[in-house]
Amino acid sequence: MKTLLRSTAVYRSIKEGGMAQSTLVVFDDAVYLRALLKECAKAFFGAEEGSRVARLIDSESYLDCKILPPEGGKLTAETVSALPAESMLRPAEGKNKLYVLSSFESVTPLVQNKLLKLLEEPPAGVYFLVGASSAHGVLPTVLSRMSRYVVPRFAAEEIAAALERNYAGRAGIRDAALACGGIYSAAETLLEEGGDLALAEAFLSGGQTAAICREIGDKKRTSFFGALRLVLRDMLFYKTERENDCTFKKESYKKLAALYPVGAILFALDATAQAEREIQFNANAGQAAFNLALSLREERIKWKKLS
Repeated sequence: MKTLLRSTAVYRSIKEGGMAQSTLVVFDDAVYLRALLKECAKAFFGAEEGSRVARLIDSESYLDCKILPPEGGKLTAETVSALPAESMLRPAEGKNKLYVLSSFESVTPLVQNKLLKLLEEPPAGVYFLVGASSAHGVLPTVLSRMSRYVVPRFAAEEIAAALERNYAGRAGIRDAALACGGIYSAAETLLEEGGDLALAEAFLSGGQTAAICREIGDKKRTSFFGALRLVLRDMLFYKTERENDCTFKKESYKKLAALYPVGAILFALDATAQAEREIQFNANAGQAAFNLALSLREERIKWKKLS
């Protein structure tokens, strides 16, 4: 994964010394956002892989690099209020201090406003690296005070190569890379036969649709749609007597295929791709899944009447 993160323009730019005092990184793989920020922090300090500084940054214990909030926590007004005074203290080892603020899209407007002045005019030698999985949750006044990098989604070939490095020999790597929408963590999820694949199977079975859609929305499981496409594709192969082309070769997918006409499966594949496009433009994942369920139900009824 580190190879993939280090291929990004923001990492290369920081490594070459091109970092502004306040920099925002928008990276929509929320699972690996913090990891990307750490790689950028190591580039900022010139820390080579395996060096003492690199190890300390990875463990979030390097004194000149403060990573906030703590893993799994939230950035609070109390923490932010202490930053101006703390940032005035001299670095412990080098000439610069770096504050890394992760998951900034979830920071409340109140806390973001408290940071405005500090982000606009950091003390000499003090740098801020702010990470967000979406720019939509960042106040315009905050955005205007930072240099911004938007990390494009990775190509399927890049993700497939990364998966090969980390999951050598695992079946379905190519399909996961194609279905993940350019998000590496989604590809990892798709390689596991549980998780989103099980959710997709339950979704297509037609039971507890509302509960499934709520879970997708509450947990922002956008990788569900990639999993859904993989299940639908296997269903299509079963339906068209191409079982050898199936990715997972699960008997339950074969039984599921028997419930759907070919036309309904083809419709579902197109509708799923459309839902993914809508989510990229900030549509709610849960609502997109619910709309998809309704349209798929109507399509199944239509095809059954025609048969």
